[in-house]
Amino acid sequence: MRFFKCLIFLVFLSCNLSAQIRLPKLISDHMVLQRDQPVTIWGWAAPKEKVTVMLKNKSYKTTTTENGKWEIRLPAQPAGSGFEMVLKGKNQIRIKNIAFGDVWLCSGQSNMVINMERVKERFADDIASANYPDIRNFFVQTLTSLSGPEKDFPNGEWRAANPKDVLTMGAVTYFFARDLYDQYKVPIGIINSSVGGTPIEAWISEGGYKDFADIQKIINKNKDTAYVNSFKRMLPNNRPKPQVNDLGQIEHWENTTYEPKGWRNFNIPGYWEDQGIKDLNGVVWFRREFDIPENWIGKTVKLYMGRIVDADEMYVNGKKIGNTTYQYPPRRYEIPADLLKKGKNTFVIRVLNQMGKGGFVADKPYFMTAGDQEIDLKGTWQYKVGEVFQPQKKGNFGGSLLVHQNQPTALYNAMVAPVLPMKLKGFIWYQGESNVDNPAPYKKLMPALINDWRGLWKNPDAPFLVVQLPNFQDVNYTTSESNMALIREAQNQALTLKNTAVTVTLDLGEWNDIHPLNKKDIGKRLALSARNLAYKEKNVVCSGPALKSQTLEKDKIILTFDHVAKGITSKDSEPLRWFSIADYDKKFVWATARIIGKDQIALSSELVKTPKYVRYGWQDNPEGINFYNSEGLPASPFRTDAEISDDSKPWKGKKCAVVLTYDDALNVHLDNVVPALDSLSLKGSFYLTASSDAARNRIKDWRAVAANGHELGNHTLYHPCDASGPGMSWVKPEYDLSKYSLARIQDEIKMCNAYLKSIDGKTKRTFAFTCGHKKVAEGEFIQTLSDEFVAARAVRHEMHALDEQNLMDIDCYGMSGETGEKMIELVKQAQQSGKLLVFLFHGVGGEHALNVSNQAHSQLLHYLKENEKDIYVDTMLNVAEHIGDLKK
Repeated sequence: MRFFKCLIFLVFLSCNLSAQIRLPKLISDHMVLQRDQPVTIWGWAAPKEKVTVMLKNKSYKTTTTENGKWEIRLPAQPAGSGFEMVLKGKNQIRIKNIAFGDVWLCSGQSNMVINMERVKERFADDIASANYPDIRNFFVQTLTSLSGPEKDFPNGEWRAANPKDVLTMGAVTYFFARDLYDQYKVPIGIINSSVGGTPIEAWISEGGYKDFADIQKIINKNKDTAYVNSFKRMLPNNRPKPQVNDLGQIEHWENTTYEPKGWRNFNIPGYWEDQGIKDLNGVVWFRREFDIPENWIGKTVKLYMGRIVDADEMYVNGKKIGNTTYQYPPRRYEIPADLLKKGKNTFVIRVLNQMGKGGFVADKPYFMTAGDQEIDLKGTWQYKVGEVFQPQKKGNFGGSLLVHQNQPTALYNAMVAPVLPMKLKGFIWYQGESNVDNPAPYKKLMPALINDWRGLWKNPDAPFLVVQLPNFQDVNYTTSESNMALIREAQNQALTLKNTAVTVTLDLGEWNDIHPLNKKDIGKRLALSARNLAYKEKNVVCSGPALKSQTLEKDKIILTFDHVAKGITSKDSEPLRWFSIADYDKKFVWATARIIGKDQIALSSELVKTPKYVRYGWQDNPEGINFYNSEGLPASPFRTDAEISDDSKPWKGKKCAVVLTYDDALNVHLDNVVPALDSLSLKGSFYLTASSDAARNRIKDWRAVAANGHELGNHTLYHPCDASGPGMSWVKPEYDLSKYSLARIQDEIKMCNAYLKSIDGKTKRTFAFTCGHKKVAEGEFIQTLSDEFVAARAVRHEMHALDEQNLMDIDCYGMSGETGEKMIELVKQAQQSGKLLVFLFHGVGGEHALNVSNQAHSQLLHYLKENEKDIYVDTMLNVAEHIGDLKK
């Protein structure tokens, strides 16, 4: 009986506990709720339980649903703080010190994470004066979910800004919030949901990927528990503790009793690959003796060892005083008061590096200090290699790891979805570094994220503020391509959406640190954008100069800008830097830039007689930019040579498509056509017959053609044609296609593919029927080779719309003796009808009976270039893939 009584009691207790009102972590003491609009309070309890919320002497009631969820909508409240809320059900919860103000969701990667503690030396006064009880921060811990959106966080709390708690607040977000609070005296709530080293893909919801079929496949695959768990099984279980192979650890090189032998000199700061150690991944030890002033003895000494790549352990007189496990944090250690001694003191650093250059980052602080005295730690140390890591083979432990936080939707599900019931003032996004290696998709992902979040919060006009990536990496004083510039350009795509702003930080980075310390100016510039966008102060200037238009005037380009305030300025009164110009060949050279009016700049260079394109700040690190407006805001990097297209629309959003094809691998193609195309940055498809003289004798030239983006297509080994028809007597009997067997044509085509692969290394290719003939003895052959090719080009003077295209039988217009005007007329017909026009050229300037003049060919190319905004010009392969993608 006693057993049954206990059992009944436990059941009663468990039922009673399950009936308790439970609140999400966001609904807690010190929370900030959005002012001036109805807000939702939500939580969980027993099914059909009555719940009451009391606020400001008013009661609001509801009943939970069948699944135990409840929510109550409170009427809009004005700004204020210090309120209490009482919730009653089977239990009672009291929430204290509630504020009504403006709530911002701030997300991204590490530069959004970095807190005030990380920048405390630079902003010591700001930390000491951080007495802002109405600025409150909720930091979301790193969480992932591949299965779907979560309803709550496992933990988390609201903290107000004071000299202690501000150290845990994101630096960018604190300075942003402080500027807004100082301006409006309205409580500011920051929900910081960010994870270092993560791509934008992880932050978009599944619904945000409706136009991304490939990513949808990944999301569905990741929902398969067996698939996800298979990666765990790849890791070895119960591995024995790894054997210590570091000679420094075995011999205890950190000890004061150790007598160094065979150590060599090393200058700190610096990387060991630059100082005589080649391609070493492993462990290197460094040591040096310092004389310590007598008045330091018995004092706590602060030691600053810059930044070290990757991990380090710091020893003083044989005692470990600290360690850091990865490269980004500043090395700030304290030497205990009883550790230093009079005279010589031994400092030893064990540095471990897994990949790339290991060592000590330049332009960082290397010193130790006590009171107002400092000892410089830079200079000559000694080093010795403790261990060399053996190169790891890919696929170790049976395959790659599945890094959950990098998977599509993983961070949205766990770190953003639980915020959905909260009303927000707007969003701040600071991310992009993890997408730099592959910047192209960012152009679509950035607007996808914005539209996704606005849709989820059912607020299509919600302000969305984006921090553009700052300058970083080595300074390159030559014009160059830049993935970081492409990411910045993609971030600017946000400006095509309403109620968005991009904060330019091209002057706030550090060449040697992906985490620049000047978070204060980033926060201030974000606050300017918020004031203009979210608080409707349209007189507040929040953008630097933005390109409005360009005018070509013979040997110079005139640029006109918006957002110049009182006018364009050079911040340092020097000539404007980092402008480059180019002709159609896109070979950019540095330009002379002159301010010629309030909103205009003139660009020119003796090296470019007829400039067509401009780039500004198109570098990883255009250090020392000086192009600003009168309000002290810098211009964003930009270019005018970008191909603007929309892959989701026929012909990428342009009126028509044109493909330029050249048959038979002629010398004139290499000598006349390729230079003409390259001078205008146009691409063509060259169909090579492997047996022709130019194909066999100029392989190096064809390799260069392919490397420059042109297509090498398959035109068979020997150019067989059907000799049975009228006018075909010139075909040699051994190359009479009508006498070919199916096996023979298949073999010759595959052999030509192998030949072409040896030149360009590619496997995807298109085919061109020789003489337009399609049959061998057994019938048509191309369908038997459809797996070998993306498309095949016939010879029939017709144009077709995208949805009419048969990829294995694309029509083309063969040119022979046509004038430039006649060919341009064909292009205009394509523009009017919205169709694909394929040109077929043999001789261009000679070498073939079917020939057009260089002048006529040039006229056509220049018309295509001058109308590239309306005409999609590309290779047959790229156009065919575009057709295939849209017809799926």
